[in-house]
Amino acid sequence: MTTPDIAARRAVAACAALMVGTLTLTACGGNANADTNSPSKKGSSAKTSTAKIAISAKDGSDSASINTTGVKVSDGRLTAVRMTVAGSSRAVPGSISADGAAWKPNEQLERGTKYQISATAKDPSGRTAAANSIFTTVTSANSFIGTYTPDGGTTVGVGMPVSFDFDKAITDKKAVQSHITVSSSSGQQVVGHWFGAQRLDFRPKDYWKAGSKVTMKIDLDGVQGANGVYGVQKKTVTFTVGRSQVSTVDVNTQTMTVVRDGKVLRRVPISSGSPQHTTYNGRMVISEKFTQTRMNSRTVGLGGEYDIPDVPHAMRLTASGTFIHGNYWYSRGNPPFGREGTSHGCIGLADVQGAQGATSAKWFYDNSLIGDVVVVKNSPDKTVAPDNGLNGWNLPWSEWIAGSAA
Repeated sequence: MTTPDIAARRAVAACAALMVGTLTLTACGGNANADTNSPSKKGSSAKTSTAKIAISAKDGSDSASINTTGVKVSDGRLTAVRMTVAGSSRAVPGSISADGAAWKPNEQLERGTKYQISATAKDPSGRTAAANSIFTTVTSANSFIGTYTPDGGTTVGVGMPVSFDFDKAITDKKAVQSHITVSSSSGQQVVGHWFGAQRLDFRPKDYWKAGSKVTMKIDLDGVQGANGVYGVQKKTVTFTVGRSQVSTVDVNTQTMTVVRDGKVLRRVPISSGSPQHTTYNGRMVISEKFTQTRMNSRTVGLGGEYDIPDVPHAMRLTASGTFIHGNYWYSRGNPPFGREGTSHGCIGLADVQGAQGATSAKWFYDNSLIGDVVVVKNSPDKTVAPDNGLNGWNLPWSEWIAGSAA
């Protein structure tokens, strides 16, 4: 039989046990997100680095930029960054900035490739922070690229437009055009014009001013050009406009007059297209130069009329196959140059086989730049189409402006 005194002691013990259990549960159920670095807690010390690492390509993303992917840190300095092609040991070289605040790859990344970045940094107190990201760059199927001419660092003639050919059809032309700016040190107004959905050219109203510098800024990275299709280019390109040279071919007289900086440099006898294969009229821009090249009539939609493996001093005027070039076979049964047109639409100049002689063709070739203008007049043919080669100068300025989307 239990005495009152013993019962009281048991009750006190049970109560004490419940209190211990309650305290234990309270300690285990405390806030896991508590700020252990809070300065208001007496005696505590900050254990977490204040350096904050930001990797621009978020972990798990599948459309990362191939141009702007990189690492930055605030309140600290980067100590190491390693970037690899995910699943391999192939490293992507890169550089940490002098102030330790940023890292970026040395070269443009590849499209549609999975990468991994691991970065570490230290805050001013020497505490370490780390961050990682595995991501995939934008794929070829979901991106577009514009192949452009002229190249940066080149010197071109006054007729050279800036021309972009996009590898996919562009539906948001305004967005794309507004992220490409072309300016000249001459102060000339430069306007873009769309030829269809994949070609965009820029030019001023009149030819570029001789000696001017032209700068094109391409800021298409991440710009949506069509549904689910984004740009991947971001760069600035500068080229120089050389002296002014415009050569005029008169089909009536079978003569070409070469004018440089407003003065006649030389008059050269030529052979234009025959009555059956006339030469286009209009302003045409030299877009390519070949010391020697093969010309086959089948490649321009004709029969088997010719196949010449070594046409000398050839310069392209149209995409459809019009050239101004040397002709070493002309003298076989033909009158001298300057008497009549006998070509299949090209403009021929006297030359010798092997492209070695001191001929009219070699002189003109040596004195011509990509971007120089050749004007043909008095031919019975039509004016060349403005998108057949780099020949937008055949559009009146009002029509050129009307083709702008910006």
